Amino acid sequence: MAKNRSLHAASRAKKDEFYTQLYDIENELRHYRAHFRDKVVYCNCDDPTVSNFYRFFKLNFEFLGLKKLITTCYKSQQMDMFSQHDIDTAIGIEYTGKQASKQASKQASKEHIFYLKGDGDFRSAECIELLKQADIVVTNPPFSLFREYVAQLIEYDKKFLILGNKNAITYKEIW
Repeated sequence: MAKNRSLHAASRAKKDEFYTQLYDIENELRHYRAHFRDKVVYCNCDDPTVSNFYRFFKLNFEFLGLKKLITTCYKSQQMDMFSQHDIDTAIGIEYTGKQASKQASKQASKEHIFYLKGDGDFRSAECIELLKQADIVVTNPPFSLFREYVAQLIEYDKKFLILGNKNAITYKEIW
């Protein structure tokens, strides 16, 4: 039987930054294709340099018929094997697909990278302003803030697809 020592240690230390595999995202989101057409998707807990959610939506932008993809993340607190941040500033990206360039065979990306004034916390005023633009939120939020995260999505009346601990269904806020 496999042991979850690293997960339990991460839980105790409130280190709950776990990356979702692209295969799992593709496998789950294929069921919701029609729900994304002409929508703004916000991944507000996703470092765009390593997030497979960002990667999935960017690669499938035209296929899904998205209007816009917005991704933000909490600033890197410490360098680790997963982080690719060179700086300790929170970043975001707005992606609106591809735009035909002068040469018909090449495509120019319409990707706008921006720096957040704050730390990129989903509860910050600037991230809430981005949340207000979104039609659907898709991410893997911090498990330690799951209740607060879901409460915010409900408060702003947002549709969402989020990954969480299966025990979250027992939370009174979720139930």
